[in-house]
Formats: sequence, structure tokens, C-alpha cells
Amino acid sequence: MNSNIKVAAIHDLSGMGRCSLTVILPAMSAMGIQVCPVPTAILSAHTGGFGEVEMRDLSDYLSPALSHYKRLGTEFDCVYSGFLASTGQIDSCLEFFSSYPRSFKVTDPVMADHGKPYKTCTPELRARMGELVCAADMITPNMTEALMLLGEEPELMPRSSSQIKSLLVRLSEKGPHTVVITGVFSGSGYYNAGYDRGTNRFWKVPYEQVNVNYPGTGDAFASVLTGSLLRGDSLPIAMNRATAFLELAIKTTYSYAAPPREGIMLERCLDFLMGHTTMCDYEVL
Repeated sequence: MNSNIKVAAIHDLSGMGRCSLTVILPAMSAMGIQVCPVPTAILSAHTGGFGEVEMRDLSDYLSPALSHYKRLGTEFDCVYSGFLASTGQIDSCLEFFSSYPRSFKVTDPVMADHGKPYKTCTPELRARMGELVCAADMITPNMTEALMLLGEEPELMPRSSSQIKSLLVRLSEKGPHTVVITGVFSGSGYYNAGYDRGTNRFWKVPYEQVNVNYPGTGDAFASVLTGSLLRGDSLPIAMNRATAFLELAIKTTYSYAAPPREGIMLERCLDFLMGHTTMCDYEVL
């Protein structure tokens, strides 16, 4: 295993609310991975519960930052994109991807949740997100985003295993060889579903749903999943590790009755990520 794994994380930095880079940095660092933040925007807080936030779009920063890294001869093992503040940042992410063709390219298509697009995600940005999906090696949409990427109505309803397999395959046909969909509802419970096109195998990891919505959970899942794969885990084991960490962090936060807008109390759970215990509670989908 590479002892100096380096990730370019192209995400926003929200000062309050534990999401995006304030989640990704500690989670991946606890896993022994160096995160090089490439902020797409700076916000005083995330946009889900703190009123009118202060936001600065950093679109004009991304390409000059990449140019500097290239002058330095910096190599990244992974380029990982998330929240984007403008359509022009799609071009910047694609520029990062093409500049590091041997890197593991991960796109978390941050657009929507619970059947609705985020306020900050314009129709133009949603339309162009497919370009990043096509260029990525792995994508990590939630159910709403998965359906939107396929041009379907984001209706959140129970779906059978065969329907989820169809979603996974159709998303993979757009380009990524690995697709993981979070928050799948089967009618009897929730699970995260994954597909590896190289082996044509489907996986799922069930979890217990807590009836509270915390911001940043998608960022936490995708960062632990990515870190686990970079450390050499198989897809189902990586999915298992990310799901277990998120369930631990959510239940810990819930037990303290912390305000949901503050996000998950990951500080109390980071030691979970410092171990290398193999997680094998996954199932075949």
C-alpha cells in the first residue's frame, strides 16, 4: 500500500455545520491519507439551517491552483470532486481529471436530496454534471441524484433489487466503472448499493435508519469509501467501512440530541477510521 496517498479534494469549505471539507479532511486524515483541499467556494455555514450565509465563489482560483501544482510536479493518487459553485467549475474539474490521467477520479455529484434539487444547484449545473460523471472512475450519488442523472423523476419509493441493479448499470454505462448509490429504500429497510463493472458484481450494505437528517453525511460516506479503496480494500469492504462509520457517527450524534444543522459529531468517532479491521457485513445484491 502506498504510504503517502495524496488526494486533491475539490469541494467547498463551509465554516459551520460539519460538511464538505470540514468532514473530508479529518476523515481521510484519520485513515492516513493526505488531503490537499481545492476549495470551490467558501461559505460561512452550509445552506441548510443557518439562515442567509456568506458565500464567495472561487471559480477563478481552481485553474491557477492546478497550474501551480503542475509546475511543482505534484502527483495526486486521487482527484475527488464534490460541491461546485458554478458551471465553469465543471471545466476546472475536467481539467484536473485530464491533468492526472492515472489518478483515481471520484465524483460525488452534489445536486439534490430527498427528491428535490439544492437551492445552489442551478438547472445549468445539473445539466452539465453528466460530463463529470462520464469522466469519473467512481460516482457516489444518493437516490435523488442517481435518478436525476438518468433523466428520471426523482420519486423516492421502494425499489426492488432488479430495479436498483438497472440503475447501477445504466449509470456505469455513462463512464464510471464503479457506482455506489446511497440511501436506497427497499420497503423493508435501507441500504447502500454498489456495482463494479469490471467484475459485473453487485453489493449492498444495509443500515439502520435514524429519523433525523444531518448535513454532510454524503461527504462522510464518500470520503471514507474513497479512502478505503485507496488503502486497498475491495468495493464491498470499503462500502461496509463507510456505512459502519456513518451509522456510528449518526447514532452518536443522535444520542446527544445535538442540533441537526450542526452535522454529525465525527470528532468522537474518528478513532474508528484509524484501524484496519476488515469489515465483512456486506451482502450480494
